[in-house]
Amino acid sequence: MKTHIIRIYGIVQGVGFRPFAANTARTYHISGTVSNKGSYVEIMAQGTDEDISAFTDAVRFSPPKRALIADISVTIKDMPPFDGFIIAESAHDDSAAYISPDIAICSRCRAELTDPTDRRYLHPFINCTQCGPRLTILSSMPYDRERTSMASFPMCPKCAGEYTDHMSRRYDAQPVCCTECGPRVYILGEDMTGTDAIAHVRDVIRTGGIAAVKGIGGFHLCCDARSDSAVRRLRELKSRPSKPFAVMCRDMDTIGRECTLDDTAADLSASLLDGWQKPIVLLPKSSHGEVSPYAAPDCPYLGVMLPYSPLHVLLFELPDRSPTGRDFTDCLIMTSGNVPGAPICRTDEDAAGIAGYCDTILSHDREILLRADDSVTDIYDGRPYMIRRSRGYSPLPFPTGTSSDRCVLAVGSELKGTFAIAKDGMIYPSPYIGDMSDVRSIRALQSGIGRMTDLLGCTPDTVVCDSHPMYNSAELAGEIANSYGVPLMRLQHHYAHILSCMAEHRRTDTVIGVALDGTGYGDDGTIWGGEILVCDVRSYERADHITPYIQAGGDAAAREGWRIAAGILSGLPDAERITEELGICSSDTLKIIRSMISGGINCVRSTSCGRLFDAVSAILGIRRTSSYEGEAASALMYAAGRYATYPGIRDIPTPDDTLSLVRDIAIRRADGEDADMLAYAFHRGLARIVAGKCLTARERYGIDTVALSGGCFQNTLLLRMVQTALEQAGVKVLTHSLIPPNDGGICVGQAYHAVYR
Repeated sequence: MKTHIIRIYGIVQGVGFRPFAANTARTYHISGTVSNKGSYVEIMAQGTDEDISAFTDAVRFSPPKRALIADISVTIKDMPPFDGFIIAESAHDDSAAYISPDIAICSRCRAELTDPTDRRYLHPFINCTQCGPRLTILSSMPYDRERTSMASFPMCPKCAGEYTDHMSRRYDAQPVCCTECGPRVYILGEDMTGTDAIAHVRDVIRTGGIAAVKGIGGFHLCCDARSDSAVRRLRELKSRPSKPFAVMCRDMDTIGRECTLDDTAADLSASLLDGWQKPIVLLPKSSHGEVSPYAAPDCPYLGVMLPYSPLHVLLFELPDRSPTGRDFTDCLIMTSGNVPGAPICRTDEDAAGIAGYCDTILSHDREILLRADDSVTDIYDGRPYMIRRSRGYSPLPFPTGTSSDRCVLAVGSELKGTFAIAKDGMIYPSPYIGDMSDVRSIRALQSGIGRMTDLLGCTPDTVVCDSHPMYNSAELAGEIANSYGVPLMRLQHHYAHILSCMAEHRRTDTVIGVALDGTGYGDDGTIWGGEILVCDVRSYERADHITPYIQAGGDAAAREGWRIAAGILSGLPDAERITEELGICSSDTLKIIRSMISGGINCVRSTSCGRLFDAVSAILGIRRTSSYEGEAASALMYAAGRYATYPGIRDIPTPDDTLSLVRDIAIRRADGEDADMLAYAFHRGLARIVAGKCLTARERYGIDTVALSGGCFQNTLLLRMVQTALEQAGVKVLTHSLIPPNDGGICVGQAYHAVYR
């Protein structure tokens, strides 16, 4: 009998695709089977031509809400007739796999969770085919219960009935469970489980305490975000004086109270916040918000998210009785549960390391197999502008535009560590891991690589790393390459940045790349970070760069912007007066800086753009030092943003090179000019200098496309200025969206290069 073999590629694992196909087949009188092949879903369909056509259209155009179809192929073959339509046993296939990320709780499960008449009332692990954990519980493909950490929890008869009932919302939902057969929550080290444990945590938070809570991809530290004393205490315990905390709000009304949304961003913000990915979204603070100012001190933005797991919902909505009579807060600080330098805690053993930061630990016995911290996104030009790509997004792949059958492992950079695997024309970025300066992060990177290569069923034939000779990630890459007996490729940091932007736009032709960044090892052994590159997917040329300067102080200069400022200003005739008046350093300290520079002691030649931001921030008295990466630069952006809203804003003449720009800013500040205005002048001047260099490169190379990447382009004010200047000159500009412009996107660029090289 004529049989249509339909193969559907995309996010079709863990989103209810097989039950959807079975139910749809019955609607159109189709006989056959549907099965997971690991990398795709395969349907064997028999029926009339009219019914087959209608069925195929329904599969293509009306798939499950959480599915994402990349391609459909149809072949025809004679086969024996089928009796009805069934979900057949899964089988693994070695071609490109699409692994579903974790999916936030859906509205129907949330309604059941708080419905006293439902049998899953207050069940912290409620899920269905449209929601629940995926990547973080998956051990291997194809996605079936026995290959997840839910294999430890045999289904009770009722759950098994729903699992096999094609009319049920939980038909073939792999993590399906209830209070009778599912995982349990408990207080670590105490004899307290279930709703009693959740109620205990709520009481701790009500009374100003701090709790660690195990979620989908790791532990969070949380407290009442409206309590000054609780937030201050958490900062003191974590030694985190000013870096903003994320805030989980009970509902969209609460977010509306805490943040302001203009008309252009409101719809996108709502769809991100209340969609199936539910990242942290950066939004302007409201003037009438009730979140403690210590949550994001001196920052005009708040990173907010909604509850995305049933356990988070119950933290807000458990119908318990407070012994103190206090209402429960509608805003929780929800920050990554980790010790400084280490990745987010995944196990109870990990959580013991953060016991000193909290008063209680709420855990559960569903194993997290792969860490996934929260994703963080800004909004730019009506699109998400990713800062940290992790839960809800990873490992959604990016197509390379090539049918190469190579398997490439790209280990990324040292900061904001992520890795990526390229296989069969797709690049799969990992969830965010952390900075690789800590051995625990390296172990997490190594573990994650092992997990992902197993899931994708591939053995790397090439390993790619950053060209910096001292990176821990590069050392691990060398070990992995040796273990497999495959080549190790070292790729220049800023070229990889540009490639990541090109990959997002599927560009393989030659572009002008602008990489504005903090630190990257240059081909000449100096620090690069303000680069104009001419590059395609195979090679690049350094066409230009910002004016070099001497960076004195080694690693300390990355945290102490005043050192950069002092070095740049040391060549001015009245440097002593200016540095002392601006509070940068004393004349004696300036002499030491000059001696270091003249003697080449602990100094390096640099074109780092990020360090210029730090220097100007120190010059303007905004931030002399940084307690976390990007603090001084962010504060400088906020100051410039304030001036951009001034009535009667005026254009400001600026010098033609970056060092003259910085020195001019210092002289004008010493003469009493406004700090906010000068912060804006720096942004405007830098944008003009960069755009000018791009236009010069266009004339020289005949290229009309510019790609903007690097950590400095997290600064959307600078991004807007550079983009506008280039577009007004008729240049096509490529910017990031779902791949971070910072070092978290480096791995994608590395993999993109390797599959073509």
